[in-house]
Amino acid sequence: MKVLMIIPAYNEELSIENTIKKITKYNNESINKIDYVIINDGSTDNTRQICEKNNYNVINLIYNLGIGGAVQTGYKYAIKNNYDVAIQFDGDGQHDENYIDSLVKEIEKGANFVIGSRFIDSLSEFKSSNTRRVGIKILSILIKICTGKKIFDPTSGFRAADKEVIKLFVNYYPTEYPEPESTTNLIKKGLNVKEIPVKMHEREFGESSIRPLKSLYYMFSVCLSIIIASISMGGRR
Repeated sequence: MKVLMIIPAYNEELSIENTIKKITKYNNESINKIDYVIINDGSTDNTRQICEKNNYNVINLIYNLGIGGAVQTGYKYAIKNNYDVAIQFDGDGQHDENYIDSLVKEIEKGANFVIGSRFIDSLSEFKSSNTRRVGIKILSILIKICTGKKIFDPTSGFRAADKEVIKLFVNYYPTEYPEPESTTNLIKKGLNVKEIPVKMHEREFGESSIRPLKSLYYMFSVCLSIIIASISMGGRR
């Protein structure tokens, strides 16, 4: 299968080289080679210069679109270049390349969408703060109520999409904190969404493009988006 890694990056000058080294290491050790595209989301540091100096495959956005706009740009690239699978892989070093094969294998077995979860078992060394974990649990419960399906890690950005999901995301992808809403959309459309355990690491440098789950405003807006998504996307494919 033709696989693309979508790497959103905002002010990742200290991390992006190590992230690409992970992809290179994977390709050197694996039979199944993968491609990547970095979406430089209007970084104000030296992310662009580092990518261009190293001849990385990068799309430089003129303005900061946020995580949703950056990732959707990657899905548009995937469609244009006829990829079978697109995997979101953060530019900050948190995601582990050793689980790429596991995500792709679930797609090969018939899943439309696969989420790499920190919370199915104890693989991950890093599971974020207690406050954030409480917020994630609330979102998980709400998705279960709205869709009937339990998603343990609804904010995980380590996700693989098949060609059908790629096409859907090209047409619509939530702009702010998109993971919970987009997952709800797919479940309500009757697509096969799987979740597998993965190991993640704490980022060493840079600024997260997704702020911690700590504000009432955030929880209210995301919960509302999940509820709206569950109503508007209620029809099966």
